[in-house]
Amino acid sequence: MLMNSNEYLHIVEEVKQEIRTAQYRAAVSVNRELLGLYHSIGEVINAHKTWGSKFVENLAADIKLSFPDATGYSVRNLKYMAKFAAEYPNDEFVQQPVAQIPWGHNVVLLDKISSPEERLWYAERSVENGWSRNVLVHQIESGLYQRQVLAEKVSNFGNRLPSPQSELAAQTMKDPYIFDFIPFKADMVERDIEQALVKDVTKLLLELGTGFAFLGNQYHLNVGGDDFYIDLLFYNLNLRSYVVIELKTGEFKPEYAGQLNFYLSAVDGILKKEQDNPSIGLLLCKSKNDLVAEYSLKDMSKPIGVSAYQITSNLPEELERQLPSVEDIQKRIKGEKE
Repeated sequence: MLMNSNEYLHIVEEVKQEIRTAQYRAAVSVNRELLGLYHSIGEVINAHKTWGSKFVENLAADIKLSFPDATGYSVRNLKYMAKFAAEYPNDEFVQQPVAQIPWGHNVVLLDKISSPEERLWYAERSVENGWSRNVLVHQIESGLYQRQVLAEKVSNFGNRLPSPQSELAAQTMKDPYIFDFIPFKADMVERDIEQALVKDVTKLLLELGTGFAFLGNQYHLNVGGDDFYIDLLFYNLNLRSYVVIELKTGEFKPEYAGQLNFYLSAVDGILKKEQDNPSIGLLLCKSKNDLVAEYSLKDMSKPIGVSAYQITSNLPEELERQLPSVEDIQKRIKGEKE
């Protein structure tokens, strides 16, 4: 019986996927076992904390004598184990995302965040997005939790989108957006910022969040013979909708909302398919008066959000190396679509 080449290739892909899945499960299992060990050691240290800091120093030295090739048992790391056990008593960490992220990520969370809710949120995002430790540090230092979870966002999503898409769209928004990979120039215009964002689209996608696929800048639409150009066009795989982003270098003005409302109507009429959800607009301005923005969106027919953005300094070189390439993101997006 002759082997069918297409069938064989399909079988190979299935086997490769099984191997990848098994490798991931093994890595997660090993990581969980290591965290369980560290948690147990931390509990022992906490149970004898009345013995003072000398106890931890002696323990580190004795572990080194018995296991000379083992790493991770320095005095500093043993103290982190004690803090880890204190923050997650009774092995409750096993049921949380912190059990799925590496020890180095957990050290970052213990070091930089005191709120259990905020720590859990960053752990969930790390698992969801596969952040490296350096990317996690950058997101914390940029105040992502405050900008995405705590910020009072201006949008009409609740009135213009069905649930749960309205909630998801609101959760996806940030205020402000931080474009700290764009070198600041005093005389920058919208097109300068747009070009800088497109030049470093990988970093732009990192800031926008999970699920965004970049479709183009100055995206051309022909409406009744007239030409129009959208600053930035995306498709969000989680929202299952087109996302139109318009950039403004000054303060928000009510007429910006009207222009974006028109673009969204055009995208819905020309690009949107039956299976797509209503397109969403995002106005990014250098500054905004929240009340003016709220009134401007009140009677708009399309779902629109308004956020500020900030341009600060360049990303550290070490962090840049941790970011996925455009090709990696495109492969991941293709895989999610399939």
